Amino acid sequence: MDLLKLDYNHMMTEFVGPAGISPADLAALDAQAKDAVLAMKTKRAEGKIDWRDLPHNQNNIIEDILSYVAEVKDDFDAFVVLGIGGSALGPIAVQQAINHPYYNELPREKRGGYPKLYVADNVDPERLVYLFDTIDITKCLFNCISKSGSTSETMSQFMIIKEMLEERLPKEEVKKHIVCTTDKEKGNLIRIAKEEGYKTFFIPSGVGGRFSELTPVGLLPAAMCGIDIKALLLGAAVMDERSNEEDWQKNPAFLYGALHYIAMKQGKNMSVMMPYADSLKYISDWYAQLWAESLGKKYDLDGNVVQVGQTPVKALGVTDQHSQVQLYTEGPFDKVIVLLGVEEFKETITIPKTYQDIPSLGFLGGVTQNQLIQTEQMATEYALLKSGKPNMTITLPRVNEFTLGQLLYFFEVATAFAGELLHINTFDQPGVEEGKNATYAMFGRPGYEEKKRELDARPAKKAAYQL
Repeated sequence: MDLLKLDYNHMMTEFVGPAGISPADLAALDAQAKDAVLAMKTKRAEGKIDWRDLPHNQNNIIEDILSYVAEVKDDFDAFVVLGIGGSALGPIAVQQAINHPYYNELPREKRGGYPKLYVADNVDPERLVYLFDTIDITKCLFNCISKSGSTSETMSQFMIIKEMLEERLPKEEVKKHIVCTTDKEKGNLIRIAKEEGYKTFFIPSGVGGRFSELTPVGLLPAAMCGIDIKALLLGAAVMDERSNEEDWQKNPAFLYGALHYIAMKQGKNMSVMMPYADSLKYISDWYAQLWAESLGKKYDLDGNVVQVGQTPVKALGVTDQHSQVQLYTEGPFDKVIVLLGVEEFKETITIPKTYQDIPSLGFLGGVTQNQLIQTEQMATEYALLKSGKPNMTITLPRVNEFTLGQLLYFFEVATAFAGELLHINTFDQPGVEEGKNATYAMFGRPGYEEKKRELDARPAKKAAYQL
């Protein structure tokens, strides 16, 4: 069975010296970690972390998704996701990991007959207009994803596109071009979907956006592009079984979270995610939201001001060996570097034996690029080791739906465990809500009058500090 592997040798003082983590550090954490294990177990039993059960309880949902995809996929040239945050980052990451990197440029038959995929994940007006230059909206299926139906960015896109569809299509045709992913009972979008007769899929009420990739939020776009969502969930189920190990030092997800927690306590306030595979490039983007939004908190569960968290940094091997690794090897000891490697790539290219008379090029002749990227990963690992910079490696035997499901679920469990150790609410985002509420107030949304008064009372900017 293809299983994810975690190698944390180079996190330990035995290898990287005083900047690392000692066996004594792990022993000192044992009691706290055991409490965190118990807390995770209790919360799951009480239904407080519903995302833990997603690999096991969605058989009917999967069949509904697959039936819908089979019914409509031939009717549309493109499937367009309207979403932001986890509703966009997850589908992008899975698409990049599993499908051809130039998927949209391939002729339809080479896409297995599936539509193109676009993700409209920002409200930059230029980007949305340019998307309309690229697609024929009368030949597109739009997936509006918003649990609350109040997400300004997503719902503004939806409102624009709905009006455009209504201007170009008969009323009865419009509803065929919109599918909604939202809460089953609450919010604006479910009400609109019922009134308009849109097909709907539901986000479980106890699952937040950044933990939603294994719900219809991510599963529908994946299936619409021919990705095997059953295998994705099977991989997650296998990782769930490994994550049920109560000995936290034998549980890869718990250990990942614990190592980062100790590193944070040591002042390492950045977590670098560096995949050595283009297919995993956007896993770093998805991970950045998961890690930052979950762990960056001002208050702990007792109401104390703690202002904890670790800044995620996105990198790509080997591209960023030529832009960031200099900092990682010789810069400050404020980072944990996570290398994400692949044992077996989908394709192989051999470098021709040319320029044998030029020693600095000839040595590459006959070597595959597969060997080259893997060797450069090992070289980066060695450079970090030599510099005494803590790093660890996660390895996938190959990138497919089964291993990707493991990886996504691994990071979710690791994040939740780190949150338990930090004694914070891993699943809220009050800092995000503050910005949302300020936006609502500035646009005069009813119910936000007090916030508007607060904004109006903020200190005026000084001309002296503007150039």
